[in-house]
Amino acid sequence: MKYIIEHLEPKLWKWCILEYEHISETVGKDNLWFTNIKNKKEAKILAKFGKVFENKVSELNLTGICVLDPESDNLLETSDKDKFEYFVFGGILGDYPPRKRTKEELTINLSKSETRNIGKEQMSTDNAVYTVKQILDGRKFSELVFEDNVRIEVNEFESIDLPYRYNFVDGKLFMSKKLLKELASGKELK
Repeated sequence: MKYIIEHLEPKLWKWCILEYEHISETVGKDNLWFTNIKNKKEAKILAKFGKVFENKVSELNLTGICVLDPESDNLLETSDKDKFEYFVFGGILGDYPPRKRTKEELTINLSKSETRNIGKEQMSTDNAVYTVKQILDGRKFSELVFEDNVRIEVNEFESIDLPYRYNFVDGKLFMSKKLLKELASGKELK
C-alpha cells in the first residue's frame, strides 16, 4: 500500500515540509510517494521522507488508485485496502470556504480511478493520511475522534485559527510537533 501526495502548491513551503515529514513518520518512508515535484532542490529535500517523482500521478500509469476527495459520495472503509494499492492525496493548503480543488486538480485527471471521502471537512494532509491509515488498519471512521476549527495560542494577545479538522489522539491534537512550535512562535511558514 502506497500513500501518494500530489504536491499542488506553487512551491515547497515550510509548512509543506513539516507536514510531509510528519506523514513519513506516520506511514514510513518506504510507503510514501511525492508526485509533481519539478524543482530539483525540493526533490532532494523530499527524498529524505519518501520516493519522489517529477511526473504527476496521472502520468505514472498506475492501476488500483483511490483518490481521497471530500466531494466523493463514498466513505472509505477498511475493506478498501483489498481493492486499492495507491491512495492519493492533494498536497494543498485548503481554502476557507473550500474551493473543491482536489476534485478540480486530481479527481478529474484520474478519471479511471475511484474516489473515497473521510468526511466532508477539510483536513491537513498529514491528518488525512493518518485518518486513512487508521481506517485501513481496521478502525471505523465513526471511532475516530476529531477536533474542528483549532486555535493555536501564540501569546496572551494573539492566536491562530486553523479552520480544518484534526485528529485527537491520546488527548492531543495530531499535529507535527515542529509545525506546532512554528505556529506558536508566530513566524510565517513560507
